[in-house]
Amino acid sequence: MDEVKASESERDITFVLNFYGISLKRNVQGKLKYGQGYYDFDEGVLAMTEPYQILSVGRDENYKVSGWWLVFHPDFILNYSLAKEIKSYGFFSYSVNEALHLSDREETQLEAIFKNISLECDSTIDQFSQDVMIAHLELLLTYCNRFYSRQFITRKSVHHDLLSHLDELLEAYFNSDLIRDNGVPSVQYFAERLNVSANYLTDMMRVLTGSTTQQHIHHKMIDMAKLKLTTTNLSVGEVAYHLGFEHPQSFNKFFKSKTNLTPVAFRSSFKN
Repeated sequence: MDEVKASESERDITFVLNFYGISLKRNVQGKLKYGQGYYDFDEGVLAMTEPYQILSVGRDENYKVSGWWLVFHPDFILNYSLAKEIKSYGFFSYSVNEALHLSDREETQLEAIFKNISLECDSTIDQFSQDVMIAHLELLLTYCNRFYSRQFITRKSVHHDLLSHLDELLEAYFNSDLIRDNGVPSVQYFAERLNVSANYLTDMMRVLTGSTTQQHIHHKMIDMAKLKLTTTNLSVGEVAYHLGFEHPQSFNKFFKSKTNLTPVAFRSSFKN
């Protein structure tokens, strides 16, 4: 893609695309708003956008960008396994501070795939054209998945800080009236307070702990339940109430699904 500079009439334009977008941007000056957040690009940053999200270019007369922008309609991948697999790629809903920073080598690898897709688009269409482009697209997304996982590892200190903050928020939630009044917290609740998307938080948790954010929340609930069952004289119903369960039966089912013991059996085995 050639360098683009926004004209006076194009500044602050807001639009919605019904396409997936994958952008490899260089030498960017200016900001692109995506949903409620901003992508603040540096050189070598890969950005993903999903259909029906609001996009807008901020006021900046110097806004310009070079690189590659691949867009494709969801219908293009229908009847291919990618139509289902693409839903598992959390990076399409990542927030601005979760954009992918590429090494020079990684950027070169992705650019080669962009070029191959471009060449295929410019070639004479035949019965294999769509299959070939889908294959290149699947390869591109697989590399993106690899690079995002690498980013979680290489920025491990940052993500461990995020994990520590999550545990602090969990501790505060479970030791306040919030759990009793509002019940089990959602992943979105903590993601918002950590200023990341729910998908990013879950992907990070999988890499660092092997569990999803929801599973991590449940582990914390079980720990709190065990603590109350073994250090207090609260009845099972009272423990259930303190952990936000409206009905003791629901708490019993939840506890047994995680420990293979009922709360009563766990309390008895501990005393023995």
